Amino acid sequence: MARLLGQGSHEGELDELQRLDRTAAAVVAAGEDATVIREAAIWQVRFETLLERLDGAERTDAATELRALADRISARSRTGGGVLSGNVFHGPTAVQTGNGNRQDNRFDGGS
Repeated sequence: MARLLGQGSHEGELDELQRLDRTAAAVVAAGEDATVIREAAIWQVRFETLLERLDGAERTDAATELRALADRISARSRTGGGVLSGNVFHGPTAVQTGNGNRQDNRFDGGS
C-alpha cells in the first residue's frame, strides 16, 4: 500500500509507511468506532484521489492491487488471523478469534 501511494518515490513510500503507522496507533489507542470510521474515510478519500490522478492503464493496475489487498485482509479476517470488522454489539459481549479457542458456558449456577 505504501509503495502504491508513494508512487515510485522511495521518500514518498517512507512517508506513507509513517502515515500508516500513525493511523494504526490512533485506531488502537482510541479503540472507538468513531475513530475507526474517521480513519477509514480518510484512507478511502486518499485511494479515490490516487485513482483519479492515474491514467487508464495505471488506474487499472492500482485498482487490481487494491482489490488484491482487500481480498487478503478479508481472508485473514474470515480465518481468525485478522481484525474482526462489521460487527455491532449492544451490551455485554465476548469475542474469541483464532484456532483452538474453547468456551464453556454454564447457566445452572454450578461450576
